[in-house]
Amino acid sequence: MSDLETRIAQAKGDEIADIVLKGGRIFDLMTGELIEGDVAICGDRIAGVFESYTGKQEIDVSGQILVPGFIDTHLHIESSLVTPFEFDRCVTPRGVTTAICDPHEIANVIGLDGIKYFQQASEHTLMDIRVQLSSCVPSTHMETAGAELLAEDLQQVMGHKSSIGLAEFMNYPGVMFRDPQAMAKIKLFEDQHIDGHCPQLSGRDLNAYIAAGIRTEHEATTYAEAQEKLRKGMRVLIREGSVSKDLHALQPLLTDITSAYMCLCTDDRNPLDIGEHGHLDYMIRTLIALGCSPLSVYRAASLSAAEAFGLKDRGMIAPSKRADIVVIDSLEKCNSSKVFCGGVEVTDEAFEARTEIAPVARNSVKAPHVSAQSFRSTGNREETDVIGILEGKIITEHLHEVIPIEDGDKKPDPKRDLTRITVIERHGKNGNIASGFVKGFGLQAGAIASTVCHDHHNIACVGVDYDDMALAANRMSEIEGGFVVASGGKILAELALPVAGLMSLEPFEVVRDKLVDLRAAAKTLGVTLEEPFLQLAFLALPVIPALKITDRGMVDVHKFEIIG
Repeated sequence: MSDLETRIAQAKGDEIADIVLKGGRIFDLMTGELIEGDVAICGDRIAGVFESYTGKQEIDVSGQILVPGFIDTHLHIESSLVTPFEFDRCVTPRGVTTAICDPHEIANVIGLDGIKYFQQASEHTLMDIRVQLSSCVPSTHMETAGAELLAEDLQQVMGHKSSIGLAEFMNYPGVMFRDPQAMAKIKLFEDQHIDGHCPQLSGRDLNAYIAAGIRTEHEATTYAEAQEKLRKGMRVLIREGSVSKDLHALQPLLTDITSAYMCLCTDDRNPLDIGEHGHLDYMIRTLIALGCSPLSVYRAASLSAAEAFGLKDRGMIAPSKRADIVVIDSLEKCNSSKVFCGGVEVTDEAFEARTEIAPVARNSVKAPHVSAQSFRSTGNREETDVIGILEGKIITEHLHEVIPIEDGDKKPDPKRDLTRITVIERHGKNGNIASGFVKGFGLQAGAIASTVCHDHHNIACVGVDYDDMALAANRMSEIEGGFVVASGGKILAELALPVAGLMSLEPFEVVRDKLVDLRAAAKTLGVTLEEPFLQLAFLALPVIPALKITDRGMVDVHKFEIIG
C-alpha cells in the first residue's frame, strides 16, 4: 500500500500503528478541552486521536498532556551563536519543532552562499527549519555589508522545499516610496508569504506598507501599535528575545478571540538565555502566569502560527497532521519530557544519526588594523547626537548632549555614562571607521567589541579607553570574529565565532558557559546591561528608530539619513 493508504488503514484500526502514545490527555485547540485518548502515528503523520489503538511501539504517557509542537515564527538562528545543528540540539528538546528563520545575518556577510548553507542544513535537522529568503541585504544604503542581494539573486534560490516566501521586509521606506528594487522583490513573491518589519509605523504609512501584501509583523512594542496592526489585517508576532522583550507589553492583547491571529517568536535569543529561562516554552509559561488563557497561548504557539504562514500540515494533534508532538507535565509549567518531530522521537541517538554539513564563511573578518588614534571623535560642535539605550528594546532614543572638545577630540565621559561607540568595516570593502557616543552601558573602564553587528556585521566596539578599544577590535581578525572584553591592555574574556563572525563551532553548552564569563567580565568594567553584547549589536541597525550608527556615520532613522 502507499503511505496514504497505510495511514488510512492505521487510522481505521485495520493495521497496527507505527507508534502509539497511550494514557495521556490531548489538549484540543478548538475547544480548550483536555481529552483522554491514544495518539496513533504512521510514519511522519498522525493517523488517529481520541480512540484506543495498538502500535508496533507503544509509549506510556500516562498523567501527561500532549500539545502540538511549537513554531517559532521569526528568528535568526545565527543570533543563537551556534550552527543550525547545535541550535536544533539546543531548542528542539524544549518542544520547538518548526523554526521559520531568516538567514539575513550570514547573507549580509557572504550573500547567496549563506542562504544555501541554511537550506542544505534544513535537510538534515530533526526540527523543520523553514528558510525564508532574505529581503534586505544590506538593510539600507547607509551601511557597508559583505554582499548585496537583488530580486534576480533571490530568484536563484527560490523553490527549495524549506522555503515559505520573503523574509522580513525591513526597508519600509522603500515600500512606501515604491523604490524599484523593493518593488521588484515584492512582485517576485506576490503569490507567497511576505514577512514584515515596520517598527512604529502607523496611519496611512502603515496602510501603504500592508497594501504591498505584507502579512506578518514582529516589531510591535506597545499594545496600541500591535492593536492597529491586527485591526489592519496583519498577524502580530509577540517577540521575546535576548534584547527585544515585548511579551509583557503585548500580553494583554492575547485573548481567546485574538489568538487566531497572533503568534510567538524569539527573533534573537542566545544559549545563555535559553539555558537560564527557556525558548518558546519560557514564553508560554510567562504568558499564562500573566493571565492569558492556556488555549490562547498554545494556539499562538502552534495552530495560529501554522495558519499564519500557510503551513496547513501542522499545528494540531489531529489526523493527517505532521506528528509534531510535545509531551508536557502541565499546561502552566510546560516542561517537556518527550518531543516528536515528524514522528521521530527527539533523543541523543536521533541527534547523533543526523548528517551534518561543513560550515562556511571562515576567515571572513578582513578589517583594517586600528590604533588608539582610530577612535578619536572629530568635529567642531560641542552639541552632540547621542544614542540612548532603552534596555530590553532595540529602539533607541535620540539624545543631545554637550561634550567639550579637548585636543581636537570629544572624549568619553564615564561619569556621565557617555561611552565611545565605533563601527569598523570588516568585509574588506573600504575600511570605513565611524565613531559616536552612546549612553546606557554604564561602562567605567576598558572596552567591548563584537562582529555580531546587525545587519551588516561590521565590528562594533564600545569603550572608554582607546587603547583597549584597539586591542579588542584587532583581536577580531585573530579569532575570526566574535565577542571580546578588554581592559588594562589585556583580554579578559572572549568567544570566537569563526562561521561568518556569527556562529561558534563549539557545542551550545560551551557557548553558554563562555557567555557567562563574558557577562561577568563586562560587569567588572561597570556594565549595567543584562545582555550587553546583543544590545551593542542592535545599535548599528539603521532600520530601527531612532538613532543608530554604521560604518558610514550616525543615522537618524526617522529621517532615514546619515547625520552630517
